[in-house]
Amino acid sequence: MKKLILLAFVLFIGFFSSNAQVTFRPGLRGGLGLSNLGGHGDFKPDFYVGAFGQINLTKRYSLQPEVTYSRQGANNWEQKQVYFNNDTYESYKISTYKDINIDYLSVAMINKFSFKTGFLLEFGPTLDFIVNTNLPYSNHDVDLGWVSGVGYKLPSGLLIEARFKANIINNYDSINDGYNYDENQYSPSITFQLGVSYTFGGK
Repeated sequence: MKKLILLAFVLFIGFFSSNAQVTFRPGLRGGLGLSNLGGHGDFKPDFYVGAFGQINLTKRYSLQPEVTYSRQGANNWEQKQVYFNNDTYESYKISTYKDINIDYLSVAMINKFSFKTGFLLEFGPTLDFIVNTNLPYSNHDVDLGWVSGVGYKLPSGLLIEARFKANIINNYDSINDGYNYDENQYSPSITFQLGVSYTFGGK
């Protein structure tokens, strides 16, 4: 049984190799990002810039590893804290507002499907390393996320792309010490990206 599986795998690889010319093209990307943090603030405009390698596996499908520096966060981010008064047995809320900055160095693996019309679809996972932040009570430096988007390739080879990026891990480590706690405990980062990319070595 194992020999049959191995034989089938070898035949599959041989068939794939004979019908597809795998190529590698480096490239650069950058643009504008609009990010928010758990919906507790206003969208923060900032930039992202990165490099990638496009591995063309078939005529319509490519695998694209990326490294991107992305400035995210939220403006006027509201931190809601609930305090409990032991003397009066009453609770009251206090909201404070702050511009939050979270700088990520992201490593992503993007799947790209292109069409004859010039349009393409993109999606894949991303592993984000927090290199700088002013977020209060943050106790981790790695985040996970997912990227999906669309693009259009111009005849010049320049690609216009729009993406949505959603992080999974809670960026904000809230307080709960028995006397006060935070209401906005779940604060993942979301980002809309609009930019361009260019692949060297071919249109």
